[in-house]
Amino acid sequence: MLKNDDDKKKIMVVDDESDQILSVKQIFEHEEEYEVISAKNGKECLKMLKHKIIPDIILLDIMMPKMNGWDVFKRLKEKNEWKDIPVIIITALGSKERLAYENLFPDDHIEKPYDVVDLKKRVAQILNNN
Repeated sequence: MLKNDDDKKKIMVVDDESDQILSVKQIFEHEEEYEVISAKNGKECLKMLKHKIIPDIILLDIMMPKMNGWDVFKRLKEKNEWKDIPVIIITALGSKERLAYENLFPDDHIEKPYDVVDLKKRVAQILNNN
């Protein structure tokens, strides 16, 4: 499942809550242009990337066990082969906690619970600009 092995855009959702993963799958997979892949935590996300499962965009939760989203985000931006993957932070944290982490800025951030139409619009905008 390498990036661009077909015409579908790959969305990786990284969230420890299975209902959030299911929600994202339901939002995007009924449209033929998207494929949703998932990781239950930050370590699983990085492992998938190391195995060349490269998405077109990552929807990243912040509050997760094992490795929080900010630590995943930092690792993504440190690796040349991953640093250009767009990242949307999806979190229940307030605005103060959504500020940039160590001067690294996500492509976008969305607060939970999110509006489905807004999420779809933001993902499409980012993917169409890359």
